[in-house]
Amino acid sequence: MISKRVIASGDVQGVYYRDTCRSTAVRHGVRGWVRNLPDGSVEALFEGEPEAVERLVEWAHEGSPAAFVDDVQIFEQEPGGLEGFEVRPTPTPRR
Repeated sequence: MISKRVIASGDVQGVYYRDTCRSTAVRHGVRGWVRNLPDGSVEALFEGEPEAVERLVEWAHEGSPAAFVDDVQIFEQEPGGLEGFEVRPTPTPRR
């Protein structure tokens, strides 16, 4: 079991990136979440079998058919025992 957090930037909001990410993750048995960030990027956490997580990391570089991904940052993390895959709300910026 591995866990990776990714941040994709470019034209990734308003182009079904999150929903396509969710359905792709479910299809590959990957657990985690995805959300828009206030700066226009999208953040996702993928957790599962190494091969399945790597497929999602590769997918993040392409995104949904309408997306244009400029860059993807990848961060390895300790698995947290997540269940399912959800689209989370955009976090509120701190003041």
